[in-house]
Amino acid sequence: MNSVRVALVNDYEVVARGVVGMLRSYQNRVRVVELDLNKQVSEYVDVALYDTFAATQGDRAVVRDLAANPLVVVVVVYSWILDPAHIEAVLANGAGGYISKGLSASMLVAALEAIHAGGERIHTGGSGTSMAVVGDWPGREEGLTEREAEVLALITQGLSNAEIAERTHLSINSIKTYIRTCYRSIGANSRTNAVLWGIEHGFRPDRIRIEHPEPAPGGVKVAARA
Repeated sequence: MNSVRVALVNDYEVVARGVVGMLRSYQNRVRVVELDLNKQVSEYVDVALYDTFAATQGDRAVVRDLAANPLVVVVVVYSWILDPAHIEAVLANGAGGYISKGLSASMLVAALEAIHAGGERIHTGGSGTSMAVVGDWPGREEGLTEREAEVLALITQGLSNAEIAERTHLSINSIKTYIRTCYRSIGANSRTNAVLWGIEHGFRPDRIRIEHPEPAPGGVKVAARA
């Protein structure tokens, strides 16, 4: 069987490179042919793997844009959110698959192969699967978990707690908890300190995405990228 050609779509180079590192031992099965950091997918790929770290979720315009790209066979959303209603909305939005970020590297590879072959579209690992710590993210060296790092990245981008909760599908209380634990890890005592720390430690995206309001049903797509 030919290897699955994959383009990684994420605004943070460290995150995209972390996924590449995960897949390094499986190059005979999954081959990353493009890191889509500052441009749209520009060569034929079997899968555009959309990593939602500090980005809009898969039920938004960016996934519709990827799905409309004739160079992409299928869009797969790679996310921590496991809510069935959200996953259903993502698939209805044009994604052809959905994979949990908690899966191990071998399970990620198997999931990509299954989706590419037209098999099971949703891969969350199930309730009996222990979630792995995989990939890389800004702040990992300072002891931040990926969830804490994602919240800090969104703070650094200027989002409010309510906006972060909406984007990550977490409760306001969960966001406040992540902020507290994040502040302890980086030694910040205010949001301003946290933003300055984030700017100094790579929490600004390497790619700037221009977000426009979602179109009304039946309307014209207006999403664009810088």
